[in-house]
Amino acid sequence: MPVKILLKDAVINSRKFDNTISKSWKADLIEKEDSLLVFKGVFENVVDHSILGIIRPGTVSYEFYWLDGWFNVFRFHDPDGKFLYFYCNLNMPPVFENGVLDYIDLDIDVIVYEDFSYKVLDRDEFASNAEKYRYTENLKEKVGHKLDELIRLIENRDFPFDYKGR
Repeated sequence: MPVKILLKDAVINSRKFDNTISKSWKADLIEKEDSLLVFKGVFENVVDHSILGIIRPGTVSYEFYWLDGWFNVFRFHDPDGKFLYFYCNLNMPPVFENGVLDYIDLDIDVIVYEDFSYKVLDRDEFASNAEKYRYTENLKEKVGHKLDELIRLIENRDFPFDYKGR
């Protein structure tokens, strides 16, 4: 069944704490419900990711953002549709205006495998950037609490981790 597109080719910007863009891509907005926005992106080129390895063209990412949330969740599928893994980013609540979604990436990531085992990544990058950008104690505590919340969702297989795969 085809996915209904609410907005084609929205721009998503992942920014550093100083507001510079670190990554930018296009994805289609396919769902909007309350504060939740769901986008579907398709990789056009090969990406050599330091953790995920080679991401092939045609790989699909379903991207879940909460406008009042402190993390986002990507659900990756290979070009044939097979579920690969979830990849989560801790971030400040995103802003969506004029077809552009911007979020401040707060460095800590979580990869969730098909068997729901998971690994927290980039704590060292968070510590380094906390010093570089002078994260407040309040922000550092908030990130810790939101990481705990994300892990509870993963362990309980709550939305969006309730996906059973194909």
